[in-house]
Amino acid sequence: MKKTAAIIVILILVSCGSVATKNSGKQPLYEVLTQQQQGGASIHFFEILTEPNEIKMLQNDTHLRNKISVEDVQRSNFVILNLGEKMTGGYAVGVESVVETDKNIIITVKETSPEPDAMVSQNITYPFCVVKINSKKEIIIK
Repeated sequence: MKKTAAIIVILILVSCGSVATKNSGKQPLYEVLTQQQQGGASIHFFEILTEPNEIKMLQNDTHLRNKISVEDVQRSNFVILNLGEKMTGGYAVGVESVVETDKNIIITVKETSPEPDAMVSQNITYPFCVVKINSKKEIIIK
């Protein structure tokens, strides 16, 4: 009896959590189009591209040209995650999680740095990542 009561309490608590929803369509909610050590900008920033003219700029990149369709320009938003200039290798930026709620998309960014004693390349790097969000909802970056 105590086990049944405990399970019911746990189910009630879990159901009272956040109102995140799963993407019911066939496409995944997001897709990492590219994640590289070189090619980003020299400053640290995150940028959300929502307008067709902004998104079309991405189609000029040789790594992204075949990954963005005409339909994507109309149906998706894109996010550029840029770590800025780093003095060595071993740095990366990417997506830790993407959650869709009724009103928006919440992206949690994961920034990775090398361990202090790690062997890394001794060259300047510009880590960046481009993410396609298969939604036109407002995007919040954490």
